[in-house]
Order: sequence, then C-alpha cells, then structure tokens
Amino acid sequence: MKTLIALSAAMLALLSTEAAEAKGCIKGAIVGGVAGHYAGHHGMLGAAAGCLYGRHHAKEQQEQQKQQQQGQVNGQGKL
Repeated sequence: MKTLIALSAAMLALLSTEAAEAKGCIKGAIVGGVAGHYAGHHGMLGAAAGCLYGRHHAKEQQEQQKQQQQGQVNGQGKL
C-alpha cells in the first residue's frame, strides 16, 4: 500500500512538470511498480525498470514517426 501511495505521489510530480524526457516513463513506472509490488514487494525496482522500458519504447516510436514524416515529405511511400 505504501508503494502505491509513493507511486501516485511520484506520478503527480512527474505529470506536473511535463518534461519531454519523461515521455513514456510515467506509464512504464506505474505498470512496472504495480507488477513489481505483486511479484515480491519490489515496487520501486519495478517502477525504475518500467520507466526505463517506457522511455525506450517512446523513443523508438518517435524515431518511427520521424521516418514516416520524412518519407512523406520526400515523396516516398506513394505509388
């Protein structure tokens, strides 16, 4: 229960700053924290791992969007 309260407080703090570097981290931290909590009371470790994975996933999506936009600007991808 303490872990969920701590995660909620951290989530509110991160949402209030709304930094570009935190994109994907918040959702990953919440999911990882809950999973870590139920998998042996390792909520903080799960939140840290979830944050790293969420940030990595968001960065990959951002790169894919850039590639798609560049393809449309260059006229590629059209038949």
